[in-house]
Amino acid sequence: MGLYYEDFEQSGDLVTRGRTITEADVVAFAGLTGDYTELHTNEEYAKSTKFGRRIAHGALIFSVSMGLSTRTNLLDDTLLAFAGVDKLRFVSPVFIGDTVHAVKRVVERKELGTGQGTVEFETRVLNQKGELVLVYRDKLLVKKRQ
Repeated sequence: MGLYYEDFEQSGDLVTRGRTITEADVVAFAGLTGDYTELHTNEEYAKSTKFGRRIAHGALIFSVSMGLSTRTNLLDDTLLAFAGVDKLRFVSPVFIGDTVHAVKRVVERKELGTGQGTVEFETRVLNQKGELVLVYRDKLLVKKRQ
């Protein structure tokens, strides 16, 4: 069973497991979304950019971070909905072969009085070197204890 609204404190970090971004991830994401931008799919083109090689789609890294968060199992059976995302910033590129993980911190809770409440997190995504690659605030609708 997952955590309820009341279980979330406004302190402490939740650190997810890591996940290595692969060639297959980039190819599958391009196919799924139709985003074949050359910076992601054309190595020769990417060599001529400031990055010097292909980078993963920012939206892919955001999606992976959401998946890593669900793998914590902290919201099994208590999550009602993904309520939104704000202040999404892509800080640094993620390259094929990089390993990312997310660090989440509760920044706000709001009781809705109807058996549910929102929990807002600041989520930071870091690579294997500890460098920030993505930051955002995500809000989840969570069950209250009844």
